[in-house]
Amino acid sequence: MMKTDEKLIINGKRLDGRKPMDIREIEMKVGVIPNANGSAYVRFGKTTAFAAVYGPRELIPKHLQEPDKAILRCYYNMAPFSVSDRKRPGPDRRAVEISKVTKLAIEPALFLEEFPETTIDVYIDIIQADGSTRVTGINAASLALADAGIPMRDLIVALSGGKIDDTLIIDLCGKEDNYSEADIPIAFLPNTKEITLLQMDGRITPQEVKDTIRNILKAGEQVYKKQKEALKNRYK
Repeated sequence: MMKTDEKLIINGKRLDGRKPMDIREIEMKVGVIPNANGSAYVRFGKTTAFAAVYGPRELIPKHLQEPDKAILRCYYNMAPFSVSDRKRPGPDRRAVEISKVTKLAIEPALFLEEFPETTIDVYIDIIQADGSTRVTGINAASLALADAGIPMRDLIVALSGGKIDDTLIIDLCGKEDNYSEADIPIAFLPNTKEITLLQMDGRITPQEVKDTIRNILKAGEQVYKKQKEALKNRYK
């Protein structure tokens, strides 16, 4: 992880005034892209993601089809203007990696066997990045899949955890993402607490990992509530 001389926690408060276990302001909407089968907009603080779902639809070429289930394909992308230093357009190594782990995080929630020989394509675009982009994208993808009417065991909730100055925190902003001692993105099914994504970068003790998981599972209840509200508002 990178180092900084700036204090990221002062008197128990983070740079944006939050306490260690506080989540940033959340905004969620579904049905925001008319041409998609399902879509969602999700914002945590300044980090903003759009997700669009197309499918289930026939998978071409046919030799890629699975005879007993649908194929889930996820495409994560950061817009060139989403960061202060303009990002080079197109997929890079990081985007390929996040696309793969997003697919693995979402698959356990879906009844893919309902749609053999088809594909379900999920496109995630980050239009403003201020930390925790992969988990914001997963939350958006979860809502977009529900909006598309894809049968799901549960929604997927995702949050990041980390450690700064020996203090455990959740929902990392950009500076915290860059300069924390550890960064742990987690996705899970809220009703069963089944974890579908757990990655880690940095140095952290086994007990701190357990505490971070516990913190995220608890805080994720707020995210789950927001997701359900967004879906209900779509059909009011």
